[in-house]
Amino acid sequence: MNDDLRIARAARVHPIVEIASGLGLAPDDLDLYGSTKAKVKLSVLDRFAGAARGKYIDVTAITPTPLGEGKTTTTIGLVQGLGKIGKKSLACIRQPSQGPTFGIKGGAAGGGHAQVIPMEEFNLHLTGDIHAIGAAHNLIAAAIDARMLHERNQSQAAWEKRGLKRLDIDPYSITWNRVLDVNDRALRHVIVGLGKRVDGVPRESAFDITVSSELMAILALTSDLQDLRRRIGRIVIGYDRQHNPVTTEDLGVAGAAAVLMKETVKPTLMQTLEGQPVFVHAGPFANIAHGNSSIIADRMGLLLSDYVVTESGFGADIGMEKFFDIKCRTSGLVPDAVVLVATVRALKMHGGGPKVVAGKPLDPAYTQENTDLLQRGMANLTHHIGLARKFGVPVVVAVNRFPEDSDAELKLTCREAEAAGAYAAVVADHWARGGEGAIDLARAVSEACEQGVDFHLLYPLDWPIEKKVETIAREVYNADGVAFSETARAQIERYTKSGFADLPICMAKTHLSISHDPKIKGVPSGYTLPVREVRASVGAGFIYPLCGEMRTMPGLPSEPAFMHIDLDENGQIVGLS
Repeated sequence: MNDDLRIARAARVHPIVEIASGLGLAPDDLDLYGSTKAKVKLSVLDRFAGAARGKYIDVTAITPTPLGEGKTTTTIGLVQGLGKIGKKSLACIRQPSQGPTFGIKGGAAGGGHAQVIPMEEFNLHLTGDIHAIGAAHNLIAAAIDARMLHERNQSQAAWEKRGLKRLDIDPYSITWNRVLDVNDRALRHVIVGLGKRVDGVPRESAFDITVSSELMAILALTSDLQDLRRRIGRIVIGYDRQHNPVTTEDLGVAGAAAVLMKETVKPTLMQTLEGQPVFVHAGPFANIAHGNSSIIADRMGLLLSDYVVTESGFGADIGMEKFFDIKCRTSGLVPDAVVLVATVRALKMHGGGPKVVAGKPLDPAYTQENTDLLQRGMANLTHHIGLARKFGVPVVVAVNRFPEDSDAELKLTCREAEAAGAYAAVVADHWARGGEGAIDLARAVSEACEQGVDFHLLYPLDWPIEKKVETIAREVYNADGVAFSETARAQIERYTKSGFADLPICMAKTHLSISHDPKIKGVPSGYTLPVREVRASVGAGFIYPLCGEMRTMPGLPSEPAFMHIDLDENGQIVGLS
C-alpha cells in the first residue's frame, strides 16, 4: 500500500463539526458533506468582520526538480508545527484535479505525516466544485455554438424583430473550448457540429482539463457571489467579424453559469493529520493562471485563526510573483512572511547534476554526499531569496530533509541561505515526524512574522502590457529583455484597443527553470525571453503571455488550428483540407 495512504488511514479523523468549533464556528455556519468535510458559509465573513487579522504566510519554493520538493507537505507540516508551539493556525490550499493523476496519490494533499485527511475524499470529488465549474464552462461552450447556428439560419430582420443583437461571432477567433476533468488525449482536438444542419456549425475545437478553465481562476480571485457574477459576465470568448470582443454577457448565459457555480464560493473545511483546520478552495493552474487557492478562504482564515499558511504553485519566480502581483493586488491583503522550500536534491541539480526523471532511480550524485555540487547550485536559492526580498517580505528557508541528505549538506544549505538574506533557514523533517519535525520552522516563521514588511508590487497597472512583461522578465527571470513575436504584438494591440491593457500579467512558462527553457538550470543570464503569444482572461482579470517554445501540457487551453471544412447546401461535411 502507498505509504501516504497507509498513514492517512491509520490517523484519527475528528468530526468536522469539532474542527469547526475550534475556529468558533457554529453548526449553522456549515453545510455538511458527511462527517469529515463541510462547506463554510460566506456569512462567516460578516459575523467575524471585527476580529483581529491573523498573520499571513505564503509557502513557495526554489526552482524544483520534476519530482517536486514537498511544498504542500511543508505547508501542512508548518501548520502542524505551529500547533505544536501553541499557535492557532490554519492552512489554505488548492483542490487537486483528478485529470492528470489517475488515482489517489499523496502529493496534492501533502504527504507522509504532514497531509490532509481523509486522503481519499481530498483527492477525489470533495464537494463537487470542479464538477460545477465543468457544467458552467460547458454551458457557455454550448451557447456559443447554438448562437452561431441560429444566426446562420435566421435573417437579420428576424433577430431585429425579437429585439436581439446579432453577435456575428468569427469562428476562427473563439478561444473557449469545452472541458473535462479527465486527461483523455483522444478529445484534445476535435471537430464539433458534425451531423445535420440543425446540429451546429462544424468547426475545429478542443477539450481542456476542467481546472484550466477561466472559471476556476475567477473562483480563486472572487470576493463574493456578486463579484463572481460580474467576472463571469466579463469573460471574452472570442471576437466578432468586426474585431470587437464577444462576452458571456453578450451570449446571455453569464447569470446561468453563475447559478451553476453558486455553491462553489464556499470554502471546504477539512483537517490535517494532527487536527488543524484546512480550507480547500479553488484549483487554478500555476502557468496559464495564477496558481493560488482562493481569496475568500484566505480572508476567512485570517479572521478565524492567528496564522494562515497558504501555498503558491511552482517556484517563487512563478507562483509567488503571481501571489503578490495578482492575488494580493486583488485582495488588498499584505503577507507577513514567505517560506521558501529548498532541497539538497534540487540544488545539486542546479549545480550541474545529472538529469532527474520521474519514475527513474536517482543518480548517485543525489544519494551520496557532494558538497561541491551542492555549492554550485546555491545561486538558484540565492536568486529566489532575493525575489521575495524584492517585494519587501521577510523570508524563512525551509530545507526539506530527504533520507539521503547528509548533515554537512543540510548545514551548508542553511548557512548559504542566511548569508543570502533569509531571516532564518532551518531543516524541516515534517514528512517523517509530523508537527514535531517542523517545530524549529514554526518558531522561525512566527518570529519572522513580527519583523514587519515593506510590501510593494513589481509594477503599476497603468503601464503598457509590453512594459509590464519586460519588467517581470528582467526583475524575476533575470533576462536582458523580451522578444515579442508578430502574433504577440498583434494580440497586445487588440487587447489594448479593447481596453484590457490595465490588467496584471500572468506569465505562462516552464516551472523547471527561471528562464523559458526547462533545460537551463541555476540562474540563467544574458538571454532574451521570447513571447510567442499573448492571451487574455478578462473575467479572471489578467493577461497571460506564453513564453518560448513551451509545449502545451495535456489538458491546457490551446488555440484551435483550423482546417478548412467544405459543406454542402444542407450543412454536411463533404471535404476537409
